[in-house]
Amino acid sequence: MVILPYKDRLLLLSRYLQQLIMESLGKEKDLSGRIVEQGIAVYGNKGSTDQHAYVQQLRDGINNFFVTFIEVLKERNGEAVQVEPEITSGDYLEGFFLGTREALAEKNRQSLTLTINEVSAYTVGQLIALYERAVGLYANLIGINAYHQPGVEAGKKAASSTLDLQKRVVRLLKESHQPLTAEAIARELNETGRVEVIFKLLEYLSANPTKRISKTANPVFYHNLYGYIA
Repeated sequence: MVILPYKDRLLLLSRYLQQLIMESLGKEKDLSGRIVEQGIAVYGNKGSTDQHAYVQQLRDGINNFFVTFIEVLKERNGEAVQVEPEITSGDYLEGFFLGTREALAEKNRQSLTLTINEVSAYTVGQLIALYERAVGLYANLIGINAYHQPGVEAGKKAASSTLDLQKRVVRLLKESHQPLTAEAIARELNETGRVEVIFKLLEYLSANPTKRISKTANPVFYHNLYGYIA
């Protein structure tokens, strides 16, 4: 699914809708506990940018998506900016929107258009309400819970565990007084399944002097995992 609002002021709306849809509908299990792996991948930025970023693939590549165009009729408050005689910046934006939509239709790419008169608190609220209700209805139709995010929680727990691991790595290096490889540290901490995570932590720590961790003068190469010392 691609969301293309043709208005710079709607840039954050498309990013919000990306979060709303993917976080709400990206679920492993349905309400009965069965593995269903549901979800809709959403790309959103703004039409004037993305038509140069990935419309080429949308028109000529794999046809496994649909596009939602968001059109704003009112050009701007105040005098319009003339780009060339009798053509304003708003005219160009409308032309790009209609032209892109037509180019996709020529290749039988599916799309729909939502049209609002202007960008205001009221119209943006309408768009948000529309999508929130559509997401809730769709989740109900396919039998998933749109209102919990176990995947997000898993990421937070993993981050907490990684920060704890970092503290243990630094403590071990300070206590050892000698260079240790990532694999050696993993063995000492009984974390042999997280060697790569430890190696990435060591890279991060050694790149930040305040962490007081550095590569050894003569690095120990052990499966390409350098030696480090505090």
